[in-house]
Amino acid sequence: MITRRTLTAIGAAAAAVTLLAGCSSAAPSGGESQDEGIQLRMLVNVTPNLTEEWWNELVAPFEEANPNIDVVIDNPGAEGVAAAVPRLLAAGQAPDIVQSQAPTPDLAEELVDLSEYDWASGGPLADQYSIDGKYYMAGVGVQLQSLWFYNKDAFAEAGITDVPTTVDELEDALGKLKDAGWTPIQTGGDWMSSGALQTLALPSIVGENPDWFADMNSGDTTFSASYGDYTAMYADWIAEGYTNADALGVKYPDAEQAFLSGKAALYPMGSWFAGTEAKAENPAPIGVFRGPAVDGVADPAMGANIASPYMIMKVSEHQDAAAKLLEFLTTDEDAVLDQLQVDGNYRDGFEYDMTDLGKELLAIVSDTPASAYTPTGGGYGERKLPDGYSGEINTQTQALLGGTSAADVDAAMDAWFEANSN
Repeated sequence: MITRRTLTAIGAAAAAVTLLAGCSSAAPSGGESQDEGIQLRMLVNVTPNLTEEWWNELVAPFEEANPNIDVVIDNPGAEGVAAAVPRLLAAGQAPDIVQSQAPTPDLAEELVDLSEYDWASGGPLADQYSIDGKYYMAGVGVQLQSLWFYNKDAFAEAGITDVPTTVDELEDALGKLKDAGWTPIQTGGDWMSSGALQTLALPSIVGENPDWFADMNSGDTTFSASYGDYTAMYADWIAEGYTNADALGVKYPDAEQAFLSGKAALYPMGSWFAGTEAKAENPAPIGVFRGPAVDGVADPAMGANIASPYMIMKVSEHQDAAAKLLEFLTTDEDAVLDQLQVDGNYRDGFEYDMTDLGKELLAIVSDTPASAYTPTGGGYGERKLPDGYSGEINTQTQALLGGTSAADVDAAMDAWFEANSN
């Protein structure tokens, strides 16, 4: 077996690739001999959970089964994967495989079309991430986002015996929680500001109109026409004191800890929160329910992102070997479970050692049809809003929290779309 190496900085990887390109005898698009030594560079997201050591352990069984293939883990460092990819492409130093970045229409021409592979075209969220009917990405699982985590003690004290299944029931529950002395919704500043608003709005907006992203881009609808009822409702919730009064000054870690310690009844957040809850000491008793829609929406949309997407760069001289590695990473049971568990992600049919909260989330995944999944924020695949949308809706939601009227927020968002849409 070729000795596995880890390049701890992208600069080292870039320096090495020129030498490799000069001595490689492999033809583009694969055709590698089983005896030929192949080195695959995989640019990955390195985090406190996804350490370089963890990545090397993940690919070790693949290398053992394919002794002619050496997988080299490239760490982008503080630059991050998204920033490293265009720089490396421009420098002619692109890796073979990129992890954690989703394909976009602008990037698609640099990627290998994986449509011929069932593990890509039939994988989690594959249709949602496709571009012009082609599949450039293979993922491991999903991260749910249209979720309300709730304090079970708070619901009991407020006399709420069933979780809300419509927006009207949710609003009624907020009133009961406030009357029982609870802060109904824990939110905060920074990137999380718009979380509650999007969790309120998107299940209905996209549930009623699956083409909402395209209609926003084309001008067939406007923010005020589609989102207006929900910005008005959220403004009413703020005025009623249903959100924590100090929201604008609360950072994400502090909001998380406040909810874990039982200081609020509801917390709109992605499924990764279950991983935090699992590690917390003596957290409040917490459950979760999917974001409900308004009456009359038969299939509420569920915000979700792909967990650990993988793409093969078209410039790779080892595309067949790279595809073989991606098949292992996205279909091998142990490899999939390792990737799901490390970041608290989910995939129907795969269950690891979960807390009760994790099992509730897995049940939501199992009950959610693929057609119900929708992007949140700026979107992905073909359902993508103009660049900068996520930042703008956060800014405008912060304005709502600060007392700006819903009508002014809607007008500001309409103006932003007019200035930024193609």
